[in-house]
Amino acid sequence: MTPPTVRTRSRRVAAVAGAGFALLLAGCARDAPQDTFQPAGENAEIIDDLAVPVFAIAGLVGIIVAAVITWVVIRYRDRGQPIPEQTHGKPILEIGLTILPALILVGVAIPTVGTLMALNDTEDTECIVNVTGQQWWWEFDYPVQDGCGGIETPIVTSGQMVIPAETNVLIRGTSRDVIHSFWIPRLNGKRDMVPGRIHTLRMQAYEPGIYAGQCAEFCGLSHANMRMEVVSLDGGDFETWKANQLAEYEAPEADSLAAEGETSFIANCSRCHQVDGLLDADGNPVVSRPDQQVYPGAAPNLTNLMTRNTFAGASWDLLSESGREGVVGCRERVWEAEPEDFGELYLQGVSEDCLNEVDLREWLRNAPAKKPMYADPEQLEQTDGLYRGMPYLALSEDQIDQLIAYLLERK
Repeated sequence: MTPPTVRTRSRRVAAVAGAGFALLLAGCARDAPQDTFQPAGENAEIIDDLAVPVFAIAGLVGIIVAAVITWVVIRYRDRGQPIPEQTHGKPILEIGLTILPALILVGVAIPTVGTLMALNDTEDTECIVNVTGQQWWWEFDYPVQDGCGGIETPIVTSGQMVIPAETNVLIRGTSRDVIHSFWIPRLNGKRDMVPGRIHTLRMQAYEPGIYAGQCAEFCGLSHANMRMEVVSLDGGDFETWKANQLAEYEAPEADSLAAEGETSFIANCSRCHQVDGLLDADGNPVVSRPDQQVYPGAAPNLTNLMTRNTFAGASWDLLSESGREGVVGCRERVWEAEPEDFGELYLQGVSEDCLNEVDLREWLRNAPAKKPMYADPEQLEQTDGLYRGMPYLALSEDQIDQLIAYLLERK
């Protein structure tokens, strides 16, 4: 085989370098919903102010090192010459190349420590939200407080955490099972949620909108499907959202499909999922007991499911890409709304015309097949027969129709 020429090798190197540069540019797309370089809050901007110059310095150092290595490889490549005389090097150069990196590291460390201290400061927070991670979804609990405009009755939701815009929110986080990591890249850095401990984090958004996040600590089989979103609303819209969450339960109209869904919900879902104000046939409150049904001991509260945009740990959207009867861009209409229009669109909730019925049906039909939650039935021996996530309920298509009709009224 004829050895490749220098020109051929150069072309190969150029092709590889070009492909690597293209991948780098692809990773820097400016429309990514979890782009940490598009800060949308004070805390994320503090991180950005540190990361950009540090990355610039690291990039410059990387270019210099790559250039020196390339020059050495080409200049001193083997041409059949004798091995040069071995020496111990030049002490001045060696000392200089030790001191210079140390000075760079010190220069990076000082602002880094200052940034960490600024991010850990929570004294200026005005609103409290308790965040609990579990396999594989996030629970958000708004306790009774004077903050958040005043909350007299606790609010419990999941998937989407709603906060007032331009307000420093104190997140008190923990976990019910394993270590999770709460991360909304455009609003703040990561914070681990550890069982038995409370970790605090400050969250703030400059303007109304939806900010996507992801669990950043491997937490089990469906870690990649454990997502969350922060919804920021202006003051008036946030008050409207609170009122919606605390509104009295309205039973479906008698003899309707939704009424049949209420009965089906009580029979199949209420053991784990709470709907506040729901009464059984005898007029008694229906209270869920997930601690007796699933291994984590908790399940998402579905009281106002259709006021959210997501379900199943924010793994899927409740808003469809295109709705019924020519309704186009239901999801984009909310996600891409201008800040001044966002609140009104978000508070409309999920309508029947815009419901992502395909994914919701698949979830109700066979949740474990839709989202991996336990590897095999043998694991049930280790969890006293309790599932880690939503089990297969063997619902009929008629029951699914009824449940969807009932859930559509939960807003």
